[in-house]
Parts: sequence; C-alpha cells; structure tokens
Amino acid sequence: MPGSTIYEELGVPSVVNATGTKTRIGGSRIRPEAREAMDRAAEAFVRLSDLQARASDLVADATGADAGYVTCGVASALALGTAACIAGDDLGAMARLPDTEGLADEVVMARTHRTGYDHAVRASGARIVDVGTNDRHLGTGSRNVEPWEYADAITEDTAAVAYVAKPYTEPDLKTVCAIAHDEGVPVVVDAAAELPPATNLERFTDAGADLVAFSGGKAIRGPQTTGILAGRADLVSSVAAQHLDMHAAESVWEPPTSLLDPDELGGVPRQGIGRPMKVGKEELVGLISALKAFVAEDHDALGEEWLARSERVADALDSVPGVETTITATDKTAVAPEVAATVDGDAAGVTATEVVAGLRREEPRVFVGADSLPEGFTVNPMCLTDDETDYVIDRLRAHFDT
Repeated sequence: MPGSTIYEELGVPSVVNATGTKTRIGGSRIRPEAREAMDRAAEAFVRLSDLQARASDLVADATGADAGYVTCGVASALALGTAACIAGDDLGAMARLPDTEGLADEVVMARTHRTGYDHAVRASGARIVDVGTNDRHLGTGSRNVEPWEYADAITEDTAAVAYVAKPYTEPDLKTVCAIAHDEGVPVVVDAAAELPPATNLERFTDAGADLVAFSGGKAIRGPQTTGILAGRADLVSSVAAQHLDMHAAESVWEPPTSLLDPDELGGVPRQGIGRPMKVGKEELVGLISALKAFVAEDHDALGEEWLARSERVADALDSVPGVETTITATDKTAVAPEVAATVDGDAAGVTATEVVAGLRREEPRVFVGADSLPEGFTVNPMCLTDDETDYVIDRLRAHFDT
C-alpha cells in the first residue's frame, strides 16, 4: 500500500478493512462533509440541548418517527431507550436507575434475538425475560418463537419488548408490536447495522416500533461513536432527561420544550444513567451532516460500486485451487454484496483460519470477515477503495500461494 497513515506515525499498524463496518477496527470512513462539519463545530460553543433538539427534528424527518436523539452509539441508545421505558417521566425513578426496586423492569425478548449486545439493555437495570426456543433448527417445521409467547410473557412487571431487526428474525416486527401495544408495552428495536437500504430508516417505525436504534458510524458514515434513537416523543424526552447535563439552577433552567418540558417533569433531573454516555458537539454536528448526506446518496450507484469490487475479488479467488466463492444477495444478513469464500484446506494447501490469521499479522494488517471460520471467510467491499481492493486480492493470493 502506498503512503502511510497517522497510525504508522504513532507506531501502530494500520488496517486495510475488507470485513465491513466493524467497531473493533474503527467502523467506517467518516464522510468528508461530516469531518468538515466537526472541524467547524470545534471552533465554537452551543447549548447541547438546543443542538439535540435540532437533531431530533432532523432524525424525525429522516425516519418518520415523532422525535429523535443522538447517542454515543447503538449500545448507548439501547441502554437509554430501555431506561426511558422503565422510568418514563418519573424523576425519582430516573435518579435511582439502575436500581429498579418497585418499578416494572422486565424486558421480554426472544431467545433467538439474544446476543452479547443485549448487555446494553441490562445496563439500565432491566431484567430480560426469554421467550421461545431453538426448535426451528430441529427441522420439524416449528418456529423458534410463536406470537402467543410474547403475550404470555407480558405482565405488570414488563417495561418493554426488545427486538433485534435482522432478515431472519421472527415473528415479524409488525406482529410483535401489535401484541405489545395491546398490552400497553413499548417495543425497542436494535437496527444497528440495518442500513442500507435507506428505506429501513422508516421501515421499523412504520411497523409500529416505539424506539429504533441505528448506528451512526456504519453505513451513515458519521463519527464512529454516534448512534441514532428514533421514536415516540415521550420516550425520547425521557432519554434526554436522563442523558443531558442537568447540573443547572432551576431558576434559569429553560431547556428546549420541543425536546423536554420542565413543567411535565416537575423539576430539574439529577445526573442520570446517561451521564457516562456523553455526546460532544462535534460528534452531534458530524452525525447530523452524515445523516443528511446518507439520505441524499444514490444508493443504487453505491450498490453497483460495491458489487463491482466484490466481483473482482471473487474472480481472483475462483482461480485458486480449493477455494469456492459466492456473492451474497443484499436481502440476506449482509447489507452489501460481499464475497463468501469456502476453503478446502487439503486442496488449497492452507486453511481459511491460517489465511485470516496470517493477514491480520501483516503490516498493514488486512482484516477479512472471520464469522464463517473454520470453513471460510468473507470479503466485504463497503470500506474498501479500488486500490485497497487490488491490495487485498494480492495479499489473499499470496497466502494461498505459500
């Protein structure tokens, strides 16, 4: 790779990102217009509640939700969203979280939706109540989760239903929302990586979700430490009350009423559970700028660009003995057409694990997707330039030639 990055200057190996928008290697490339906006934001000051109120309007416009909020990532959005479902507009409850004694604090969630990321839900003080099974994998035709299981699990102690939005999750979100709403319970959706397509910005709200969390640092290409929470105005107001800096004299505390109403709250909130999840003015402005650009982007043209890169990688690997490739459709788990390579270690002379590990030890490190190990690996085009695509092809072939 020509040139060097600031990371080499610091004595740290840089990464060629062929695995997609992964947090562990820095997410995505921030859009140039977002970087410029962040630089300008750093030159002046603003009341963050005013900026969040403006962001709320813009997120609402983009998502079709009542209101929106900018968080420091999706995990933060899920923690704050759950806290809002538990505490509502109760200042005392907000101050006590994550202590939920005396509060409805259960979050109903399908077992097959559970991941390590649901720690963010539990961080609010919530207790997750599992529903469903893994019976679909038995091959009997039964489903993992039946709609009635949600209804059966909802009680007076239920604060919310949590739903992970993936093409393979079931039941469908609209069904789950209808059941939850019949019981007066909100639904919080984790849609962290469900962009593109851009239509997904509105899809989950249209299906009835009360809060939806998107990453700001993946396909939107805003700052990596940002997320978007879109949904009901009352829940977003509770999020703001538990997140914004509330160390203020009540006599002069006048937050924007479009975001939260002091009269409804009945006083100035204490520093809430969101205090460790601060979002700076630079990140807020960067996310706003990136979201505007994402909405205006030609996503069809971008998809064609990604597909062309994936086809180049697949063509190069198909000539390697023991390697077979397919390109995933965009309606599967990947949001971009990525190369899925399977490796016959005997025929190739090297295993997929050895290739992936070897690439990561190089300088610069090359990261390809490791989720399908030991059978194979993936190459995702979302964060690659054309030159980097050529470099990845060269390094992959070098490892198969050894």
